[in-house]
Amino acid sequence: MPTYDYLCPANGRVVEVEHKMSERLATWGALCERAGLPLGDTPARTKVERLATGGNVVKAGALGSAQERPCDTGPCGAPACGTGACAY
Repeated sequence: MPTYDYLCPANGRVVEVEHKMSERLATWGALCERAGLPLGDTPARTKVERLATGGNVVKAGALGSAQERPCDTGPCGAPACGTGACAY
């Protein structure tokens, strides 16, 4: 599944999440729920912006996401295993 970067202008944070190409997250609350992050001091209804990153498959830790995919850390049987480039 592709990853997308979202910016919250209110707090300046960029968060990386996975979701379908047809889906779009609109609020900080929805973004935090998907990423498994606490809301912190930012209200849940605060608008977020999806950055023009093209929906890349990247290593989960590239922008601070704590969740790692199997192909980031272990054998998945693909030639690109360990690079974050394999789709699982």
